[in-house]
Amino acid sequence: MNPEEHEELARLLPSPGEPVLTSDRHDLLKDHLMRELTEFREFRDIAEPAAPEFLDVATAPAPGRRARAPRRRFAVIAVPLATAAAVVAAVLAGAVGSRTATTDADAVDLLDRIAEVAAAKKTVPVRDDQYIYVRTQGSMKFSDNDIRILREASWTAVDGKRSGLRRVTVLVGPPFRPRDPFSSYSKGTHDMRLSRDPNVTTFRELQALPTDPDALLEKIYAGTKGEGRTRQSAALEKIGDMLPDATLLPELDAALYRAAAKIPGVSVVTDAKDYTGRSGIGLSFKERDGRSVWVFDKKSLDFLGSADEALLDVGVADRAGETPAA
Repeated sequence: MNPEEHEELARLLPSPGEPVLTSDRHDLLKDHLMRELTEFREFRDIAEPAAPEFLDVATAPAPGRRARAPRRRFAVIAVPLATAAAVVAAVLAGAVGSRTATTDADAVDLLDRIAEVAAAKKTVPVRDDQYIYVRTQGSMKFSDNDIRILREASWTAVDGKRSGLRRVTVLVGPPFRPRDPFSSYSKGTHDMRLSRDPNVTTFRELQALPTDPDALLEKIYAGTKGEGRTRQSAALEKIGDMLPDATLLPELDAALYRAAAKIPGVSVVTDAKDYTGRSGIGLSFKERDGRSVWVFDKKSLDFLGSADEALLDVGVADRAGETPAA
């Protein structure tokens, strides 16, 4: 370990003999538990789908998934409500003050380098009649004893005027059971229709966003007003949602990273892994459920996804259900 890393660890760790959690740790635990309560409530209120094999998911998002978010599909749904409420109360009672989060200078430098690499890529021509193809892998936790690993491909209409498709392959999960309200998340491959969701940003709407980082961040703040625990955490979630599609729009992609650099609470993770275990360099952001880590290839600085959801492929397809030619 070099002196700089040793100094950074010394700064992050509590001083010897501290008998209580730091205020940052209190905040992290409190945020995580509040998120658990929210996810449990959303999971409890989900209606039974109309059909097990082919669903219309415009108004029935995946368990735990907020309707606004197009990518953050693999959520944690656990913690009994009464227990979580009691623990939240204990954490709140023990919390003393809070610290102002600052942005790490190394993280800003890294985001700037990532932005430069992104901006140098070629813009991909996309027609209105085509679909944006995104393939990911993550997990969904229904209970302590029911965690399902999913590989998901989605096709969304470029202009947002046509239905898309979500193809979910459950790699680890229970066998199909008739009348199971979550049979679309049983082992095997299942197709679900993606109807137009006004809360999801279309590719054409992404193209219309400003590429000046300050103007872009203000627009994101305005569009996520009232969401999340703080406006910063809501903005980071929105930026994370847009990153996969934005890889096809170099100027916007670069602007998103530069906008993220202006949000406090980011730091570098020197040895990070995405959900599938691919190693890279990470950027850790404080969000309402603790820390979110974006992972990038150490050599190319390509976006690999996050510790919770790996980004496997992005492209343009002529038809829903078809894999992009290149």
